[in-house]
Amino acid sequence: MSFESWTIFALFWVVFVTTPGPNAVNCISNGMALPFPKAMIGVFAILTQSTLFLVLSAFGVTALIAASPTGFFIAKLIGAGFLIYLGVRGWMNAGNPAPTAERPARHVYLHALAVATINPKSVAGYLAAFSQFVQPDVPVWQQMGVIMPTALTITALSYTGYTALGAGLGRAAMAAVFNVWIRRVMAVCFICYGVLLGASSTPSLKG
Repeated sequence: MSFESWTIFALFWVVFVTTPGPNAVNCISNGMALPFPKAMIGVFAILTQSTLFLVLSAFGVTALIAASPTGFFIAKLIGAGFLIYLGVRGWMNAGNPAPTAERPARHVYLHALAVATINPKSVAGYLAAFSQFVQPDVPVWQQMGVIMPTALTITALSYTGYTALGAGLGRAAMAAVFNVWIRRVMAVCFICYGVLLGASSTPSLKG
């Protein structure tokens, strides 16, 4: 991969992972409700998902999923339902004290991994990265040696930033009313993402 191609890929990835979405909302929520080191477990879960999807993309699995209207439609509905469920639950629990000790590290990790994985937007993003930036005349694993460190570093920086933002909001939310308002905004974001995801069109394979 040339330096010019790497620069274009890096800029694409910055936009991809910094655009607010379910992962960002979850990181902000974790930062607000949990001690910062524990909230960072959610970032580690996102990096796990990123690594998995990068490897699957190299094998062409995400391309296969995106090319199957039925498979993509099912994944889209599952992801939409999951996000709406998180939003409704978050709204209902907004008035309760934010759980801290009640959330073990394993729960934080699995929850963030589920949010990151059950989202067809991820499939589309990784597919776009490989269809646009991977050169067919160069061994794919040779290119992965550049793509993976770049993508994972940018991903880590982005979602660490969102987690830190949540931690800052959590410290600022001294009044219970403000805390409830912020948590309900996060809940509405999950619901909106779920509705938009469910209403989005299923991509078709163009030959």
